[in-house]
Amino acid sequence: MRKTITSLLAIITLSVCAQKNLTEEAQPIVAEGKLLYKSEMASWYGTDLFLENYKNRDNIGGYFSYTDKDISKCIFFSKANTPRVIGTISFDSTYSMQSAKVDIAEREFSNYENDIYIIRKKALEEVNSDTLFKSYNNTNLNFIPLINGKEKKVYILTGPQQGGVVIFGNDYLLTFDKNNTLTLKKQLHKNIIPIYYGQKEEEGKQVEGAVHNHLPETGDFITATDICTLMLYEKFAKWKTHNVVSEKYLNIWNCETNQLTVITMKVVDKINKDQEKRHPKKVE
Repeated sequence: MRKTITSLLAIITLSVCAQKNLTEEAQPIVAEGKLLYKSEMASWYGTDLFLENYKNRDNIGGYFSYTDKDISKCIFFSKANTPRVIGTISFDSTYSMQSAKVDIAEREFSNYENDIYIIRKKALEEVNSDTLFKSYNNTNLNFIPLINGKEKKVYILTGPQQGGVVIFGNDYLLTFDKNNTLTLKKQLHKNIIPIYYGQKEEEGKQVEGAVHNHLPETGDFITATDICTLMLYEKFAKWKTHNVVSEKYLNIWNCETNQLTVITMKVVDKINKDQEKRHPKKVE
């Protein structure tokens, strides 16, 4: 693994100027992935805090999360035909449960929250009626609505219901217009990719990274869902890097700095051939 990381660093150093534009081109994906991560973190910890403080479980209709400037909010709503907010859990960037603000006062949705509620509800209806969407044992589908400027989307990720595994793939994107009408739905990865962590290499060292491949229909760049998943689980897996290999590009995600570097596979091949010349295999 150390040799792999060293080789990757050499590739980056030699190609940094030529590949700078690719890395910059991918930054909107990184930004969107980080928004998804903030939403999921608010949902993870907000659920625990809300259930500690709200006793009428029969009145809970569901929840969603969103980011308001630097604050991530998890909103719970009632089961009524016209639901109302019954809880708001707010987090700063630390997601500390001790400093989170818990508000269980009942109120109306804001206009922004109402739009999020509507597109999430429509996404759930699509999942329940269209065979495009798949589910697997020991997993659950997580809905992440996202309204950013004029864009209205719902991402759907597959999350594990057991420890020791990170799941990529089986993820979807639904896009809506300004009137909250569904305009596009697509599967991002065409398969499900479970990667198990916590296992040791033969020499007893911790595995420091992992890799998964993208089929051409998924695209050459890492996806926003990949980034969200990595940021949620990289600390548990104790990864330093995660690579996404596509037909054209090598996407290198630094799990310690949460930064992305993208280089072409042509450069990777060139460096690998150079390394083979410098260090030919010994014939026994």
